[in-house]
Amino acid sequence: MVEYTPMMAQYLNIKAEHKDAFLFFRLGDFYEMFFDDAIKAARELEITLTKRDGGKEKPTPMCGVPYHSAANYIKNLIDKGYKVAICEQVEDPKTAKGVVKREVIQLITPGTVMETNMLTERDNHYIASLSHFEDGSYVIVYSDLSVGENNIALISGGWDAVMHELYNQPVKEMVVSPELPETQQEELTKTLNITLSYQDEITFNAEYRSLCDNLNDERLVQAFSRLLNYIEDTQKRSLDHLQPAHVIELDNFLSLDMYSKRNLELTETIMKKGKHGSLLWVLDQTVTAMGSRMLKKWLDRPLLNQQQIEARFDVVEGFLHGFMERDALRETLKSVYDLERLAGRVSYGNVNARDLVQLKQSLEKIPDLKAILRQFDHEKITQLSSELSSPEELVSLLSASLVDDPPVSITEGSIIKDGYHDKLDTYRGASRNGKQWIAELEQKEKQETGIKSLKIGYNRVFGYYIEITKANLHLLAEDRYERKQTLANAERYVTPELKEKEQLILEAEEQSVDLEYNLFLEIRDQVKEHIPEIQHLAEVVSQIDVLQGFATVSEANQYNRPNFSKDRLSIRSGRHPVVEQVMKHDAFVPNDILLDQKTSILLITGPNMSGKSTYMRQLALTVIMGQIGCFVPCEEAELLLFDQIFTRIGAADDLVSGESTFMVEMLEANHAIANATENSLILLDEIGRGTSTYDGMALAQAIVEHIHDHIHAKTVFSTHYHELTALEDTLDRLKNIHVRAEEYEGNVVFLHQIKEGAADRSYGIHVAKLADLPSPLIERASTILKQLENSSEANATDNSQLSFFAEPENLQPEKNTVSQSAASVINDLEHMNLFEMTPMDAMNALYSLQRQAKEE
Repeated sequence: MVEYTPMMAQYLNIKAEHKDAFLFFRLGDFYEMFFDDAIKAARELEITLTKRDGGKEKPTPMCGVPYHSAANYIKNLIDKGYKVAICEQVEDPKTAKGVVKREVIQLITPGTVMETNMLTERDNHYIASLSHFEDGSYVIVYSDLSVGENNIALISGGWDAVMHELYNQPVKEMVVSPELPETQQEELTKTLNITLSYQDEITFNAEYRSLCDNLNDERLVQAFSRLLNYIEDTQKRSLDHLQPAHVIELDNFLSLDMYSKRNLELTETIMKKGKHGSLLWVLDQTVTAMGSRMLKKWLDRPLLNQQQIEARFDVVEGFLHGFMERDALRETLKSVYDLERLAGRVSYGNVNARDLVQLKQSLEKIPDLKAILRQFDHEKITQLSSELSSPEELVSLLSASLVDDPPVSITEGSIIKDGYHDKLDTYRGASRNGKQWIAELEQKEKQETGIKSLKIGYNRVFGYYIEITKANLHLLAEDRYERKQTLANAERYVTPELKEKEQLILEAEEQSVDLEYNLFLEIRDQVKEHIPEIQHLAEVVSQIDVLQGFATVSEANQYNRPNFSKDRLSIRSGRHPVVEQVMKHDAFVPNDILLDQKTSILLITGPNMSGKSTYMRQLALTVIMGQIGCFVPCEEAELLLFDQIFTRIGAADDLVSGESTFMVEMLEANHAIANATENSLILLDEIGRGTSTYDGMALAQAIVEHIHDHIHAKTVFSTHYHELTALEDTLDRLKNIHVRAEEYEGNVVFLHQIKEGAADRSYGIHVAKLADLPSPLIERASTILKQLENSSEANATDNSQLSFFAEPENLQPEKNTVSQSAASVINDLEHMNLFEMTPMDAMNALYSLQRQAKEE
């Protein structure tokens, strides 16, 4: 049996309780790690791996980080998805018998970080729990500890619905039952990149009764309890800032599946995974961090309630018309710090004096905000003003107690104002008077000894001393001072009188620092009592910030207020809000769109790179902007309230899951077909291109027909299969539109204009030319195309070639019995200019001829 030293035995016992975390074991001024933790941490943190005698035959692997700079190392590990258990001494080493008692005082996990350096200012930071129930339902609970926000969503659509809900949510850590199937656990960790933690205990903790009072469903209570129990177990501190659970009624919001969130690039781009180039990048004209976070939440859940949307429009319109007042409002908001996270830090116990000064400065701006809002001649804005209330008592407390520029540390003094506390003033007086006495003593000794370089100094080891350089020792009278320390170039001395003053000064300073710390804790506890007020204030300020941001971006980009209709979507001169911003010198070409009772499907054809996908995306983004309460990029708009948006835009292999482009297409198309309603918007781009021509064409046509006949959702369907344009003749609510392109001196010019009717041809080779493919390759492709076109023209007169498209009996009328319909077919054939037809044109013509023949 291996024998360990008492300290190592203590380490191993604590580590056994935190097997899934790095144990930062406090030894003096360092956090140390041992065994596998040390090996792994040395690799992840790029620090030196050493060894220590742990009381066994082989030395123990060991590495450590300084206590005072541990935060950055911890952040590094947390960012990589690891957990860190902080183990501290919990008794005074001076009074300890044997090994100093140590305990884990906090478990820092990816979802529970509170330190400012580990949080992104403008992003929420969620830890979530997932619970599955016997009826097949799931409950997801989101908690952002940094602001105290709690949200709960009941999911009844199965596991796929869970994944669609979680996609794009800023969840860093998910608490689940160990019994959750491994396939689902793997999907959470790999597909969504979420750190998993486990909690079996779902028994309700009465301490959190106030957070659950509005929950009438036992499933919600159990799911919330799972998360609260995990947070309590790991954080081991006050959670007074946690807000009551808010139930998200998913049916009250426009639903966006994971494919649409990705394809529409609402908050980040597909390629670079960054904000630049996303809809958020365009719309985020907020001034405060908490306003930016609220905007993201609104983007994630557009409204379905027209009354709520119109209320937002009203405020945006009021802000839009008051330019001067809005400018003053933005300037004032710049002085408001992150009230949400300041409240969280107060409750959590990691707030410092600078944080409280920021809180004070923010609260002092509330009267200014109210005054500015009252200047707007708008009822809804005036109502927002009435919701702003600054806790004056708290402002007075912070103004009277804290210095204006305190240090970061709360344990080294200099944070409390003179005059706030009598006893503190007494200590400070003694300390200051003592230091003044020492300064006077120094001048006196210089005069009496004649040594101008004589000085009185201080260090923590020897206290106060009189220092005389060796060159001046001959001027010093014997036995004047008591020798204390010898240096290379000087001697240090003390006197009984200096020692006495030293004791008085140090006692006063020590007692002053201790008293300041205790006074600060008292102030913090008083601030805690105002946390609900601060949180409410933060919510109202955030709303004001988002809505003024909508007004600012609407004015800058000429957005207009839309109207809503029950059966008609009409956009005049619509634009893509993002594309027009990234087009530096070129003017964006606006386009109209109309979907109503007569037209529920638009079939759009045109060359690649002509703007079909942009046209489709701008429709979806316009709808989303309207349903979050922002004005929209067009001259005029009449919108429908959509319950869901489904998109299949863009094609890419999903290499991680091993799915091809075509499989991704089919999965996304199937999700839309299976879940869309007549109140949904479906955008399908180039369905079927990932397989053979006839397979793809057949699937594309079947999908269009199914949506038209069974779902009745408003749909825009782009295709490169020109044959599908014939569907306009058979589907009464389908209409052909196309993107204009013209040829000029052998080159194609994309006009990006949407026009009625089908495109007359494709321009694949011209697009390849624009992509700078080699000239010989382009010339060879043109030659091959002409050969194919000539072959198609020759085959077009051969009935054996037509048999693929028409039944033989329809093409072989009885001898000398040519019907009127057949005569019309023959006449059309005779007048076709085959030399100017593409293969696609020829197939369209043959399809039309077949229909004429069948009518007979």
